[in-house]
Amino acid sequence: MRIRHFITMALAGAIWSCALAGEPLAINVTQCREMALQASEQMRHADNGRRMAALDTKVANTNFLPRIEGTATGAYVFPDIDMMGSKLQMHGMYVAGFQLTQPVYAGGKIMAGRSLSKIGEKVAAEQYRMTRMDVLANAENAYWNYVSVLGKVALMESYMHLMDTLYDQTAAAMAVGMAVKNDLLRVEARRSEIVYQSQKVANGADLCRMALCEAIGVGYDTEIIPLEEAFQDLPEPAGVIDTSPADRPELRLLEHQVEAKRQMVKLIRGDFLPTVGLSVGYNWYGNIRMNSMVEAMPGVYVPYQQEFKDNMGMAMLAVKVPLFHWGEGVKKVRKARLEVENAGLELERNRRLLDLETSQSELNVHDGFNMLTSAEIAMEQATENLRVTSDRYAEHMCPLTDMLDAQAQWQQASANLIEARAQYHIYITAYLKATARLDVRD
Repeated sequence: MRIRHFITMALAGAIWSCALAGEPLAINVTQCREMALQASEQMRHADNGRRMAALDTKVANTNFLPRIEGTATGAYVFPDIDMMGSKLQMHGMYVAGFQLTQPVYAGGKIMAGRSLSKIGEKVAAEQYRMTRMDVLANAENAYWNYVSVLGKVALMESYMHLMDTLYDQTAAAMAVGMAVKNDLLRVEARRSEIVYQSQKVANGADLCRMALCEAIGVGYDTEIIPLEEAFQDLPEPAGVIDTSPADRPELRLLEHQVEAKRQMVKLIRGDFLPTVGLSVGYNWYGNIRMNSMVEAMPGVYVPYQQEFKDNMGMAMLAVKVPLFHWGEGVKKVRKARLEVENAGLELERNRRLLDLETSQSELNVHDGFNMLTSAEIAMEQATENLRVTSDRYAEHMCPLTDMLDAQAQWQQASANLIEARAQYHIYITAYLKATARLDVRD
């Protein structure tokens, strides 16, 4: 797996190097997918979301551990404090110590917070999957649209070649009196129409190319050469049908939302339950002096100074019990439970909508395959009709209008076939996305 990933990265790097060098970029749909994933800012944003969710879980886990805090205070107090004839002197007094606090019971809020962070990780993972499939679907659709419009460009070139041949035949026939000037004008008018259509198709091809450049993260002036054509790798509908949307990231996100609402009930309830905490500390203090005059002998007083310097430890168990809040806790918990119920209703509604979307995508695949089959049959018929009509026209056994109609029918059948092939690929992409399999497809 690592070797395959390395090869993919190396191949993508080589492709980008060619693009930066201004050379034509030849890619297939698999390379298009890889380049889109690597160039997408949305993917990087979603990946950062996963990392942040993992950090949130680690932060939530620290709530189970004791907190250790240290303090240090220095003070210079003036003037000295008079205490019944003595002077309390605090010039450079200091107090230092540390305190360890361990939550024993917090009403279940710590466990609920950790569960919420775990749900956040799952949500971020599903958002990453959803973003990945959106990027892949956009890239594949852009690729097949570009393939389709390039096929139409080639078709218009072939159509123009047919019309040039017809023009030469008509001009030769007119030279020997077998055709009239009006016939040649009809051919010229059709050629002008083809030129106009060719320009439109060429403009469309340029727009599709730029859309594909945007999807794969290369410059808009990059020339792209697809290595696959729309008629390649067209699976039968029966080979892809699996109509379960249970693994859809959208559905998983809604399920996680319901679970998060349940944990919020516990979190809110914890605000109104007793809490128990243990605290242990140790402190040092010093540089506190007491200056006074003491009687050394009757009538004789001498100065006396006493310094206070010591340390002490402390252990404390604190219990906090909410007694009366006018029913605030009950009301908040009841509201949170209603939010859980609403989230469940939203889940069921969207589950039905996702089932419908999956069924529609399945139906589109079947319809697309049927349209493709019909377009292939129509193409065969139009090709045969054009062949027969061309032979008859060459032998002057049918009028020019029949020949023009046969060519127009062939051109329309060819265009329909190109669209049907590309659209079938797009339908398959939409189906794989609807069944949450687009991001794991080879």
